[in-house]
Amino acid sequence: MTMRLRDGVSSAETDYGTMLLDEDSGRYWNLNPTAALVLHTLLEGGTPDQAAHQLSERYAVEAAAAGRDVRELLDELRSAGLVEGGGAP
Repeated sequence: MTMRLRDGVSSAETDYGTMLLDEDSGRYWNLNPTAALVLHTLLEGGTPDQAAHQLSERYAVEAAAAGRDVRELLDELRSAGLVEGGGAP
């Protein structure tokens, strides 16, 4: 199952990355360009490994560090209730 934003969560691109708004709580999150790249890869059907690879390629991040960063971001997005699906991180 592809990851998607939960109903009631909207996104907007900014000059600084991606903004997520939880319309139910009124809370928002500003994702920097690296986090935005990961989120967009996952929302387009990519796997966490593919997102880590994209991060590593585009920003010259070590593969192991990119994998940890992707897992941390996924944990935070899920804990905040912003995303659904996507299988295991």
